[in-house]
Amino acid sequence: MATIELKTLSNGKYQQPTRLFINNEFIEGVDKKSFKVINPATEKVICSVAKATEKDVDVAVAAARKAFKGEWRKVTPEARGKLLVKLSELMEANLDQLAAIESLDNGKAISMAKGDVAAMVSCLRYYSSWSDKIEGKTIDTFTYTL
Repeated sequence: MATIELKTLSNGKYQQPTRLFINNEFIEGVDKKSFKVINPATEKVICSVAKATEKDVDVAVAAARKAFKGEWRKVTPEARGKLLVKLSELMEANLDQLAAIESLDNGKAISMAKGDVAAMVSCLRYYSSWSDKIEGKTIDTFTYTL
């Protein structure tokens, strides 16, 4: 993890994970490659983060397939929707921090970054309401109106 200064936060410090998040844990990439994240406003290095290679994508896809065939498959659509709601609530509760990170990462004004995070919260809430409505089933009907 890297300690990053976020001047818009009250404590000013944030611990940024810098590894790949695969199979519910932060891991170093297979090839142990990394790249520098540059602050576009100052052109200074913010931190170095793990760089995903094709091998890492293969590891992530295998982990996703395993999860899909395992316990995740048994999670009901309603429960999945509740998880999306929980994620949206966590994002909303941490909106200032997420916006500060987004602003630092891409040089966007903090007010615009807050709008982006708020839009993501809304998007997650929207899709959470669909999780128990789309089940891959269709009813063949033919309707004719005079």
